[in-house]
Amino acid sequence: MQSQILASLIDYGVIGLLVVLNVLVVAIALERWIFYRSVDTSGFASAKALELALTERLVVIASVASNAPYIGLLGTVLGIMSTFYEMSLDASADVSKIMGGLALALKATAIGLLVALVAVASYNALQRRTKVLLMRWEIARG
Repeated sequence: MQSQILASLIDYGVIGLLVVLNVLVVAIALERWIFYRSVDTSGFASAKALELALTERLVVIASVASNAPYIGLLGTVLGIMSTFYEMSLDASADVSKIMGGLALALKATAIGLLVALVAVASYNALQRRTKVLLMRWEIARG
């Protein structure tokens, strides 16, 4: 019973959270990219005001990028705990059961790493675009 609760926690809790965070990152990245394409830098009186507008919500992407692997690791730890608990209930050590449990546990880490990769790539691309727009503003102000 407890192993089923842990398995559900991994599948619906940890992996569900990672999927939601990935959707959030993609949504923010798309919104920012659309904003960058349409922003009129000449409408800003100072570089700091422009920078504030350009970097809005980027902290969310950076936070997901830095924390997604740890969330995935939490899922893996819970999965391994579940596997060990099941092993303690069954006196026979069935290798296929153990390996299956461990493989399922590692999927949380894999998904966490994928979410982090998407977030890091998005953050870096948006940071670069921010710097380019700031430089163009400075060149125009000459």
